[in-house]
Amino acid sequence: MAPQAKPKDTFHCVGIIFFLLGLGTLLPWNFFITAIPYFQSQLTTGNCTTAEDDGNQTVPDLEPGSRCSDGFNFSNWLALLSQLPLLLFTLLNSLLYQCIPDTVRILGSLVGILLLFVLTAVLVQVEMSPWSFFSVTMASVWFINSFCAILQGSLFGQLGSFPQSYSTLFLSGQGMAGTFAAVAMLLSMASGADARTSALGYFVTPCVGTLISILCYLLLPHKGFARHYLDKKTPEEPGCELETKAGLLAPEDDPTTMQDASQGEMLNLSNGNIRSLAQEDLPCAPQMTNGSCGVALDPPKPSVLHVLKKIWQLALCIVMVFSITLSVFPAITASVASTSENKTWRKFFTPVCCFLLFNVMDWLGRSTTSYFLWPDKFLQLLPAVVGLRLLFVPLLLLCNIPQRAYLPTLFQQDAWFILFMVVFSLSNGYFVSLSMCLAPKQVQPHESELAGAIMTFFLALGLSCGAALSFVLKALL
Repeated sequence: MAPQAKPKDTFHCVGIIFFLLGLGTLLPWNFFITAIPYFQSQLTTGNCTTAEDDGNQTVPDLEPGSRCSDGFNFSNWLALLSQLPLLLFTLLNSLLYQCIPDTVRILGSLVGILLLFVLTAVLVQVEMSPWSFFSVTMASVWFINSFCAILQGSLFGQLGSFPQSYSTLFLSGQGMAGTFAAVAMLLSMASGADARTSALGYFVTPCVGTLISILCYLLLPHKGFARHYLDKKTPEEPGCELETKAGLLAPEDDPTTMQDASQGEMLNLSNGNIRSLAQEDLPCAPQMTNGSCGVALDPPKPSVLHVLKKIWQLALCIVMVFSITLSVFPAITASVASTSENKTWRKFFTPVCCFLLFNVMDWLGRSTTSYFLWPDKFLQLLPAVVGLRLLFVPLLLLCNIPQRAYLPTLFQQDAWFILFMVVFSLSNGYFVSLSMCLAPKQVQPHESELAGAIMTFFLALGLSCGAALSFVLKALL
């Protein structure tokens, strides 16, 4: 019997779906972090003044010159209650992912995120005391990041069955989420709408985005191309699940083959004999059978420690990447001020050169892995290369930050800060995408979901470490 031809991704529908799902996973974090001035204005305990009083303040007022007394320390609590549930529930997802079907986890998380965003939008129109508003908002932040942790881990696990290019599309969608939020921030600043209308429109936007993500995931199983790869993880194809891999598989390679390192030939194991697939046209290889292709051993239950031994270098890289990035962005980078005398440029300097520039270049870095992967064959070099990003910490600390007591200012011109941000954000996106794409390819197909969940846990660990380091670096200024 001739092997069945692979279905094609017609009009790249599955790729677009994963891109939109990636966009939906990071919408909550980006929309909450860019709306900090709005939340602070809701919790104001005193007068709120702006550096440039134009008589028409909008909400969310994202102008860096805003100065509102915040007796609740909202920014600190937002960071803490965002990263802790992300870390805890990612670990929980890694340990208990086999108990709950991935469809239930993904759809349940998306619905939970949608309801919490609707609640946030409704609160814009509700008069509440500062303490009540703070309590409800912090509870929403905790639960919404818990759902995001489960959602990311589950989707990364499913992506392990697809070609590498689809992981890249998913990560590109995550990078676009930041750009999406940054553009919404700029539009809010530039609009002349009243405070409530501006805030309502701002928070309705991620509601629509999350609803689109739900519809996309419901459509995914109806695409033949997606079913072809998703079914590889089910017992319907047991004969093609137990394989040995030599090195990293290319996206177009069949993951059910073994390579002879000395001859470079693809080999088949059957009845104790090893034969080249070039000499045989077999529909299912390699596999360990008792004489026929249809009867095979069930894959063993994946072990967390066993999978971690295969991907520990990539897990270390993802921790390093986010620890370095979150230690200075946005706590340090948002404090850099422009030296220009142009009032308009000073007003938009931080939104454009910090948030928008970072997210655009981060997205480009994530997308670069679709065309260029290095060092995919020498993973032992990757931690050393990622470690070079530590140089950005002192470079950004020495930029023009007015509120400083110890360190000098060596890079006063805006051009230096822009240059550092371009390379800093581009390398962040590239190494994040590279690490997350390569991890599922280092393990067996039945271990790919666990590998994705483990990588998402270390991603959350890196975010938590970076957020903690940001307080130390801020004190060094």
